[in-house]
Amino acid sequence: MPKMKTDSGAKKRIKITGSGKLRRGKAFRGHLMEKKSSVRARRLGRETDISPGIEKNVKRLMGL
Repeated sequence: MPKMKTDSGAKKRIKITGSGKLRRGKAFRGHLMEKKSSVRARRLGRETDISPGIEKNVKRLMGL
């Protein structure tokens, strides 16, 4: 059976922490930033955890 390949789109967007948690960047930070408040922009700049409901699917994409 061939090796399972990591999904390259997921690989670029998701980081794995030392404890094995999955982290992702937030959406809505790409453009049109001047109309968004500074507080909102800072909040969107931080990373967040992957939702528990899709964690199993994402781990499969990452080859875990």
